Amino acid sequence: MIRFGILGFGLHAVRRLMPGFADARQCTVTGLWRRDPQKAEEVLRRYPAFSLKIYETPDALCASPEIDAVFVASPDAMHREHVLMAVHHHKPVLCEKPMAMNAQQAEQMVEAAEKAGVLLGVAQNFRFEPSVNRMRETIAAGTLGRPLIAHSEFHYFMRHHARKWLNDPTLACGGPLGDVAVHCIDALRYILQDEVSSVFARALYDHESGAVEAAATLILEFKTGTIADVTVSTRAEYRTPLWITCEGGVIGAEDALTVDHEVDVETKPIGGDVKIERVANDKTYADQADAFAAAIEEGKPFSIPGREGLINQRILDAAYASIKTGQRIQIQP
Repeated sequence: MIRFGILGFGLHAVRRLMPGFADARQCTVTGLWRRDPQKAEEVLRRYPAFSLKIYETPDALCASPEIDAVFVASPDAMHREHVLMAVHHHKPVLCEKPMAMNAQQAEQMVEAAEKAGVLLGVAQNFRFEPSVNRMRETIAAGTLGRPLIAHSEFHYFMRHHARKWLNDPTLACGGPLGDVAVHCIDALRYILQDEVSSVFARALYDHESGAVEAAATLILEFKTGTIADVTVSTRAEYRTPLWITCEGGVIGAEDALTVDHEVDVETKPIGGDVKIERVANDKTYADQADAFAAAIEEGKPFSIPGREGLINQRILDAAYASIKTGQRIQIQP
């Protein structure tokens, strides 16, 4: 069993990571660090089934011989520091998305891990969802023809949200662009097996979001010609529709990216009947953790290495540059 230590044990760890580790077969959690020591003590009482140890500092966790791998779930602005710390101690490190505050930071993280020979992965967990993989397989098979238009949304309601740091531009890469549009971007890249060549973006701000956006829309141009729109916000109920229109039909789901309930993936050839396949994404976080553990123990490739996170970060940078300038931004390789 690979023993993970979690840096930044907050709401995401409670809602998503720990249930995933509870279902994982090749790994577990044995250590944690949290910015608030008092809240860290509460974690021990909440998870009696785990043999958890609280570390006073991130460096102490990374240095511990009782920790085999580090999961960085701290606020975005701390990702670079914590990843570099894990790399310094030669610990494989799985970093939450967005990978960093900007592409320059992400590149430093990738280069440090590669130079040290340390495994660095990015937690774009939707690559492990059956719904996403069904779409990828169908697109790759070519039965619907060439993808023309893609549409992805990700909304959630931010008012009174416990992760207040998401509205702090000194801690967060951005608003819903940095937080969840990165999921849409990565899922589209993965499903289409294609790369984004340019981005045009617009954002809305309000008195509650402050310096970070409350909503945004992106137009992504892919290298093979597919055009995608991505719309995200923190002012609506949770929704994650994703649809791809091809020359010969359409495939998608109204809640394509959710892990909270079963998803109906619909495939509709032009002139044909709708085929509905119901899949469950509830093991996504467990599968992600096990895949990273397998990469450590068995040398299997991890499907979201650091360089994939760097690509996503460059697209985010381009989106924010487009919002600022009003121009379409080319993605620099």
